[in-house]
Amino acid sequence: MRTLDVDVNRSSWALDLPPYEPSPALAGTTSADVVVVGGGITGMSAAWHLARRCPDRRIVLLEARAIGNGASGRNGGQVLNWLNGVAHDTPDDARRDFAFTQQGVQLIEDIARAHAAPATFTRNGCLELCTDARRAEAAHAATEQLASYGIPVRWLSRADVRVPGVHGATLDPTAGRVDMLALLRAWKPALVAAGVAIHEGTHVRRIDDGSPLRVVTDAGEVRAPALVLATNAYTPSLGFFRDRLLPLHAHALATPVLPPDLWRALGIGGHDGFSDDLDRIAYGCRTESGRLVFGGGSNAAYAYRYGGAPVFDVSPAARARAFAAVRATMNRYFPALASLEPAACWSGLLDITFDRAPSIGTTGSRRNVYYALGYSGHGLALGMQAGRVIADLYVGDRDAWRGFPFCERRMPRIPPEPLRWVGYQAYTRLTGRSPRR
Repeated sequence: MRTLDVDVNRSSWALDLPPYEPSPALAGTTSADVVVVGGGITGMSAAWHLARRCPDRRIVLLEARAIGNGASGRNGGQVLNWLNGVAHDTPDDARRDFAFTQQGVQLIEDIARAHAAPATFTRNGCLELCTDARRAEAAHAATEQLASYGIPVRWLSRADVRVPGVHGATLDPTAGRVDMLALLRAWKPALVAAGVAIHEGTHVRRIDDGSPLRVVTDAGEVRAPALVLATNAYTPSLGFFRDRLLPLHAHALATPVLPPDLWRALGIGGHDGFSDDLDRIAYGCRTESGRLVFGGGSNAAYAYRYGGAPVFDVSPAARARAFAAVRATMNRYFPALASLEPAACWSGLLDITFDRAPSIGTTGSRRNVYYALGYSGHGLALGMQAGRVIADLYVGDRDAWRGFPFCERRMPRIPPEPLRWVGYQAYTRLTGRSPRR
């Protein structure tokens, strides 16, 4: 693999966009009614909903690098339904959670249609591929059960999918694909017009609890009676949820733009994206420009750094091995791509909880820190909806979310170092799976 692909951590979403000019960094001391830390999906959505619900409040958003630099601009592109890690005990539970994430999918579509270029978002359905006959039989039965609840999913046979090693797939026709980096950049002027002050290149170094809260950056500070933590896997580095989140590095790549005949040869039809049913999940989607984004598929495609530090500073050789593993999985599913060199390779951070379920709520000594975390790789529709939930919690409208499995959910504790690192390494190497409760 080419040195550039290993050394330059730039996603294909950024590769296909024009140059971007960030907003000026924060300089000096200022005050706000709410300060939002993080300029990804959750932070932008929270700022947007807060500004619309409370137009008289001053909202300040701080982003360490540039809008969408984190997982929001380094993801697999699929806009999926369901809450990761949440089981459904009744048909009503299933319908409730599906409807909740469907609202997130619709919100993404509405924002893309209003602010972004055509085809930033598409909704042609996504597949979950079944990798053996037993899993296919179970998935087929589960699909039929969900359909009986009125949830619009359906089963595709092995002949319908035509991907090597795949025995069938569940199709969610209401799922889609989004270039979230393009959407966030296009959405930004609307937030500014709504009164949100956005500062990029503004690294938050410390958050002091209290009322007001004090948010200290490299060149200034913001004081505010309320704060939104929209920092994904970077949250523990700010002193929050250190024993609840596992910052996990995920590796992905993108092909060159593929011609139509090669797309037809892949066997996934005209659907937007896919994932498989394995523990070390492989996933991918078709971008607007016609690239295949592909990630995951093996232990080597994911990495945990000792202490959970969010900086990926391993050697180029280690990263090359990781990307080679991703490429090998892609070629196993799609042999027609084996001769192609990737156009981009990159890494991004996932905020993993021990049980893979998310939590949205409040923390801090005065319950004035609002957060949405633990998406565990399933955060595009959920992150967009999280901004709406946070705005409701801020104005005191908690009743709308009581009974939802994410609301004020206490995330299970993850063992401290060195047990965390040793346990992760031992478990993944012995089982080939990801540790979870």
